[in-house]
Amino acid sequence: MPKTGSTPKIVRFGGAASMRLIPNIITLGRLVAVPLTVYFILIGELEVAFWLFVAAGVSDAIDGAIARLCDARTVFGAFLDPLADKALLVSVYLSLARDGLLPLWLVILVVFRDLLIVGGVLLSYTLRQPVTMRPLVVSKLNTLAQLMLAALVLAINGPGLPGFDQPPVLFGHSLAGLLEGVVAVTTVLSGAGYVLRCDLLFGGGGRT
Repeated sequence: MPKTGSTPKIVRFGGAASMRLIPNIITLGRLVAVPLTVYFILIGELEVAFWLFVAAGVSDAIDGAIARLCDARTVFGAFLDPLADKALLVSVYLSLARDGLLPLWLVILVVFRDLLIVGGVLLSYTLRQPVTMRPLVVSKLNTLAQLMLAALVLAINGPGLPGFDQPPVLFGHSLAGLLEGVVAVTTVLSGAGYVLRCDLLFGGGGRT
C-alpha cells in the first residue's frame, strides 16, 4: 500500500528519450524485412524483393543520420545496426546464389569475411578484451558495394522494373561484373583490416 499523501511516480516518454528509440526501431524494422525479402526471392517475386531491399537499405542511412544529428547513439544500437546489415546482406546473397543470380565464389567470400569478423568479436569478449564497434572506411565501402550489387541484380532480374530491360554496361563492361569485382576486393581488404586490428589488440601492440 502506498503511503498516505505520496505522489505516484509517472514515467513519461518523450523528447530526447523518444528520439533515442527511433533509430533502434528503424533498425528492428530492417531486421523484420530480412525474412520477407528472402521469402520473395525464393518464390521468384524479385520485384517485390527489390523494393523491400531498397527500403531496408534506405532505412540504414536514415537511422544512422537520426542517431548522429540528434545525438541518439546507444550501445544497443551500436551492436544492432551492423547485425541488421549483416543479416540482410548475407541472407540476400545466399538466396541470390541459390538461384544462380550471384557467383558462388563471391557469396562464399562475403559470408566467410562476416563469420571471421563475428568470430573475432566473440573471441575478444571470451578473452575479456572487447573490441570497439568502429567500422573501417573500407568496410563501409564494402557494405555500400554489396548493397548496390544486390539491388542491381534484383532490378535486372525482377520483371516490370523500368530501365532494366538490358543489363547496364559501364565502360564497355557489365556493371554487375564491375560491382562484383569491387565487392570482392573490398571484402578481402576489410577482412584483412579486421584481422590486423585483432592481431594488434590481442598482441597488446595497438588499440581497438
